[in-house]
Amino acid sequence: MSRTSALDAAGIDDPQLRASYALCRSLHAEHGKTYYLATLLLPPAKRPYVHALYGFARYADEIVDDLASTLSAEEKAQQLVSWGERVLADLEDRRSDDPVGRALVHTARTWDIPVEHFTAFLTSMRMDLTITGYPTFADLSSYMHGSAAVIGLQMVPILEPQDDRAYAHAADLGVAFQLSNFIRDVGEDLRRGRVYLPQQDLDRFGVTRDDLARGTTTAPVRELLRFEVERTRDLYARARPGIDLLHPSSRECIRTAFELYGGILDEVGRADYDVLRRRVRVPVRRRLQVALPAYARARRTWRAVPHG
Repeated sequence: MSRTSALDAAGIDDPQLRASYALCRSLHAEHGKTYYLATLLLPPAKRPYVHALYGFARYADEIVDDLASTLSAEEKAQQLVSWGERVLADLEDRRSDDPVGRALVHTARTWDIPVEHFTAFLTSMRMDLTITGYPTFADLSSYMHGSAAVIGLQMVPILEPQDDRAYAHAADLGVAFQLSNFIRDVGEDLRRGRVYLPQQDLDRFGVTRDDLARGTTTAPVRELLRFEVERTRDLYARARPGIDLLHPSSRECIRTAFELYGGILDEVGRADYDVLRRRVRVPVRRRLQVALPAYARARRTWRAVPHG
């Protein structure tokens, strides 16, 4: 399928709007490979809207985490606040001239996604500019509401829930995805000056930031990470029932994302929790083993089940 055929399927004809969606798609394809792969299992007419949500989140994240940037934290904060306020105003006005915001506004209007979800996300992004750690899991959860749970909530309308309980499950799944990334990226995040493992957990296992910075997976570090993995698996278990509450044509996409992001935890275990000096990955072969049969099943649902 060509890069423009999904836009054609969605009935997106305006040239500027198509260019905005194409930009979001390129951000998604470059930076969110697992998520992008799962999105290909949605009916083509739905994919541009997911790309727009990802493009918005990625653009904000780039402002915060661009390691090559010469901007100070204060300058980044100013840039993020300025851009975020403009996009939020555009969402209220229901129009935008921003290259990413144009597709986001169209997506939010098309699927009636509450502006409050985007506000919460930007609030968490601003936290990343000043907060480098979280005392408790409750504190971290407050951050993850905006950085992860609302991502799931934004997605649900596009996935066409068959039951309102899907929203709570989607929030849990968004958090589980992010915790998986936090566990995988402990070393990388630490180099940015942040630790997303609660200090209470570090204290419980006798691990300090200096221990993590040394890059050696000691027995206490391994036990800490094992604890975080099990907590995350519990969240996946809570989220799983939500998949069957979505429109049949959306289930294979989310089930595939569920399997591949959950697979990060499997790879962490296979690496004996050695994530401080390297980034574990779900092998391409495993991604294809999950995604290809799911794609075949998904295509059957696109033809067989009406939407709306």
